[in-house]
Amino acid sequence: MRKLIVGSRRSKLALTQSKQFIEQLKSVSEGLEVEIKEIVTKGDQIVDRQLSKVGGKGLFVKEIEQALYNHEIDLAIHSLKDVPSVMPEGLTLGCIPDRENPFDAYIAIDHVPLDELKPGSIVGTSSLRRGAQILAKYPHLEIKWIRGNIDTRLQKLQDEDYDAIILAAAGLKRMGWPSDMVTTYLQPDTLIPAIGQGALGIECRSDDTELLELLQKVHNASVERCVTSERTFLKEMDGSCSVPIGGYATEDDEGTITFTGLIMTPDGKERYECTKEGTDPVALGKAVSDELKSQGAYEIIKNLNENQ
Repeated sequence: MRKLIVGSRRSKLALTQSKQFIEQLKSVSEGLEVEIKEIVTKGDQIVDRQLSKVGGKGLFVKEIEQALYNHEIDLAIHSLKDVPSVMPEGLTLGCIPDRENPFDAYIAIDHVPLDELKPGSIVGTSSLRRGAQILAKYPHLEIKWIRGNIDTRLQKLQDEDYDAIILAAAGLKRMGWPSDMVTTYLQPDTLIPAIGQGALGIECRSDDTELLELLQKVHNASVERCVTSERTFLKEMDGSCSVPIGGYATEDDEGTITFTGLIMTPDGKERYECTKEGTDPVALGKAVSDELKSQGAYEIIKNLNENQ
């Protein structure tokens, strides 16, 4: 196998998960030589505004995809939730490895449980999806925007007026933070995860057969089926970072996938949710999308996208 050039964002988390995946590759390809090329994306450059305010799909991937087209890199290691549901022509997800914890981690001062926070308590998150679901269940709380890497957000929890923050559990685990710092991992009955949360998407050129063959050795077919149903739902609903949208799928030992899709208004006052089962992930994602559209959920997305 030739020497591989891996494209990665420059953030600590991106570089850490890239190195972890590279070790997986090396475990199945003895003597494999790999180099990481750091790439700054538009999403990395915008640190003073909510991502939902700057709009657009692929804020964290477009520059990396251009490097793939230019043959400057051979593959890119993305957090799958950052990857748009429609892949650019000539590029593909060569594999989806094992999924990390897909849930959201709730971290509170003095470990006060979410349902015990006093009225007016401030919960920090930069995610419309998280904010909408928290407000729907706990309307007496206040959501306050927070950006920055994991270290920055944890420091802001200590130094500023936040009572709690919510982060993706996968990022915390990949960065080696101890689980006892987490007050609780929020289950889907409280907070449905982002599409693809906890999963990685390994992107490469569609015609790179040698690399595609190697990537299949670390591919998890069950995870792929689950995230395919989630990403199909995202595509069918025309979801973006300006829309509170969530989705989570699991697969049992018999191959039946259970998928829940969610659409909400940012204030948490309107909620559309549907759960269905099936064995075809694409058909399942479409079925949940069709059901929510029939209930009127697409009007929320249409209005939010038009006002973006």
